[in-house]
Amino acid sequence: MNWISEVVRPRIKTLFKRESPENLWIKCPDSGQMVFHKDVEANGYVIPGSEHHMRVTAPERLRLTFDDGKWLDVALPEVAIDPLKFRDEKRYVDRLKDARAKTGMQDAFKIGYGRVKGLPMTLAVQDFHFMGGSLGMAAGEAFVKGAETALDKKTPYVVFAASGGARMQEGILSLMQLPRTTVAVRRLRAAGLPYFVVLTNPTTGGVTASYAMLGDVHIAEPGALIGFAGPRVIEQTIREKLPDGFQRSEYLKDHGMVDMVVHRRDLPETLARLGRLLTKQPVVKEEPAAPARPVAEAV
Repeated sequence: MNWISEVVRPRIKTLFKRESPENLWIKCPDSGQMVFHKDVEANGYVIPGSEHHMRVTAPERLRLTFDDGKWLDVALPEVAIDPLKFRDEKRYVDRLKDARAKTGMQDAFKIGYGRVKGLPMTLAVQDFHFMGGSLGMAAGEAFVKGAETALDKKTPYVVFAASGGARMQEGILSLMQLPRTTVAVRRLRAAGLPYFVVLTNPTTGGVTASYAMLGDVHIAEPGALIGFAGPRVIEQTIREKLPDGFQRSEYLKDHGMVDMVVHRRDLPETLARLGRLLTKQPVVKEEPAAPARPVAEAV
């Protein structure tokens, strides 16, 4: 045994080793480049350069959309927990506990009321970090509560969809949320209130088959995966190679499934413009900036 190489050198390396946080750098899924997480956060969680739109949490989405990042939380109804006593590899109640501890949310939806570019709006945000944003009874009740809030406040209703589909642990009770959310959308339409859907990555399954495709205007973030079944499942079913970019935002816009593809930084302005247009409210003109005073030259 070499005492210097086996004992002294490792101790010297440990002495000068600097610990760094694991999330200090973010790897872009598209380009593979490493980006400082503070730069990504300052850019609205969009990778500078590649413009890849990362997933954001529901509170962060509300902060990015509402004026000055301020809003009023809408209290959500309570529902029965695990009515089917479902269990697979884990008990459903244990999965819910883990998801709540991880996200700090009661379920996959968060509802907020506030102003977007000065226009009052009700926003419902689906958080993919909570069990894949799956639609269960609690999420269905939250969607309906958001629609009722928009009806009460007489505001446009905006839903940011992000989901893998229905929550299998709730079986038929989950599938029953599809017609319930559809009825809520019809109530908004009867009241003449706009209903906007922002499709984020990913929006699939029963959510796409219900409220995510019932909007007055469908907006998608760049590169978002949107569809009922995933492309791999479709390829295995039809045994054909799918076109490049199939089920992505840009492809769906070109084929008439999406009205517009909007960068995350432009979403608040786009939503406010559409909201004013469909509610027949005047456009608020920003005051022109005062001309800069000339700087006196040093004597």
